[in-house]
Amino acid sequence: MKKIVMLLTILAWLSCSAVPAFAQGAEPYHFGFKKSKNGQLPSIAEEGFMSVVQKHQAIFLGDTAKKELYLTFDNGYENGFTADILNLLKEKRVPAAFFVTGHYVQDQPELVKRMAGEGHIVGNHSWSHPDMTQLSAGQIKDELEKVRLAVARVTGRQEMPFVRPPRGIFGDRMLGACRELGYTNVFWSVAYKDWDVKQQKGMDFAYNSVMSQLHPGAVILLHSVSSDNARALGKIIDAARQQGYEFKSLHQMTVKSYR
Repeated sequence: MKKIVMLLTILAWLSCSAVPAFAQGAEPYHFGFKKSKNGQLPSIAEEGFMSVVQKHQAIFLGDTAKKELYLTFDNGYENGFTADILNLLKEKRVPAAFFVTGHYVQDQPELVKRMAGEGHIVGNHSWSHPDMTQLSAGQIKDELEKVRLAVARVTGRQEMPFVRPPRGIFGDRMLGACRELGYTNVFWSVAYKDWDVKQQKGMDFAYNSVMSQLHPGAVILLHSVSSDNARALGKIIDAARQQGYEFKSLHQMTVKSYR
């Protein structure tokens, strides 16, 4: 009898500890790398996840032989700065991509409408900002489709070709599921810790953090909740252009070999 009880206990423990079938074999990666310095490329090509990124044709930079930049923002919630950012982009004639969550679309439909109306890309950042490597293919589809439909109701745009995995967490199965739904996964090659609204360090810090990492073909990730970003953006755009850089839309990206 004791043996039976022990066996049942072990089976119960294994059942509670088991990884869901859809997650078996998954190896979540965090999109991190050594930053660019002095115009050189960051270490992305040297990272262990590079083969997975390439397999699913995810993008993180454009043509590294050209002085082009791609400006992208993650919009999980509104902190009062996106309207100013949109005003500045309109003034400077700079295209951008805004990756929005379901919360953002529900809370700020007029800003989402402005993004689309002023020629920017509205990208998918998932409905609830989960770790999508822990979701089934069906759950991933639901997360992304809810955002697409919500944006379509606001903007009239039915197509949403770009997605950015929440928190930069990804895996082979997750990227493949997004790709099967018709999305191009978008990462980045320039970023800094700008999302913590309690750790803003001033306009100059934001400016220096971005400018020190610039390199040909860079995809820049900024968070619109950052007051530092909002204040530094105009100076960043002007300084980048003075260095010969051109800001382009992700729609214009021609991906070259990473070298």
